[in-house]
This record gives sequence, C-alpha cells and structure tokens, in this order.
Amino acid sequence: MLFDNPGKENTQQALKLAAERGKELGIEEVVVASTTGFTAYQAIEIFDGPRVTAVTYHCGFKEPFKSQMPEDVKTDLQSKGITVVAASHALSGLERSIAKKHSGVYPVLIMADTLRLFGQGVKVAVEVAVMAADASALSGNDIIAIGGSGRGADAALVLKPAHQNNFFDLRIREVICKPRNF
Repeated sequence: MLFDNPGKENTQQALKLAAERGKELGIEEVVVASTTGFTAYQAIEIFDGPRVTAVTYHCGFKEPFKSQMPEDVKTDLQSKGITVVAASHALSGLERSIAKKHSGVYPVLIMADTLRLFGQGVKVAVEVAVMAADASALSGNDIIAIGGSGRGADAALVLKPAHQNNFFDLRIREVICKPRNF
C-alpha cells in the first residue's frame, strides 16, 4: 500500500496492514520506532500475538544525559510486555558526530541516505531492526519492522534482521506500506 504522504496520520493504517501481513506469514516479532511511546501504545492495541519491541533514541540524542522516552512511559510499556530498547542510531551514530565536526563523506551516512530514497520511514524501519538485533531483542527470524517520518508510523517492512557487524546480511523481503510522496 502506498500512502499519499508521510506522517503520523498513517500510523493506525500502517500498523493494521503490518499486523495483517504478519499474521499471514506467521511472524512472531515486531519492531516499532517509538520516541514518546505513541506508536508503541498503538501497536499494543493492534498486534495480537507477536512480541513487540519498541526502539527509541539513545540517551542524549537531543539533550545531554536526557532520555527521549519518559521513564514512566518506558516502565508502563514494559509492564504491558513491550521490550524497550534505547540505542545509538545504527545508520549514523558516531559517524554523525565526525561529520558534524570534520565534514566529508562517510559510508554509513551514505547508506542511510540511500535507504531514504524509499522514504524516511523505510530507513527508520531498517535502522530500528538493526538496533533491536544488537540489543539482543530478536531471535533472528523474519520480523515486521515499522518506522516513520518524524512522528507516528508510515512504513512497514517484512525483513530478515541483522546486527551492525553483519549489516549486509539484512534482507528486506517485502514493503507492506510506505508513503508515495516524501
């Protein structure tokens, strides 16, 4: 499915489409990007059966030594059975810091921009899958990975996850939905 535009307004539909496809394929793991908990809470309502992992920004992303996801939200999500992972961005991390200080071209940032050719949400879905894998939150089986463009969700993929050190073993098996215009 193609959404006309990116954005939070696609969240419910993206999650429903992902849940339907995941059920058809027998997928047991879902990874969602969620900064504030909004998308993770929506996923709780829609996914019935698969284990859900919410991936959020690393501590200090916007403000030094401050987490983006409020601690009470994280605790509440965990009490509802959601695994919450806060990690450095797999497709920028330390390279972003080097690029800001020294300029230049860096391979991981080029990889991120290449994935953005399919839309920000697709890049994010791939990235959170890698972050969840590195945090030991996944089994290695195919998953549903869900990302967005800013807030909410607008892209969902079926993919075979991989760790950062084996990134090129990751396989995007299907694009369930994404924005057409971005």
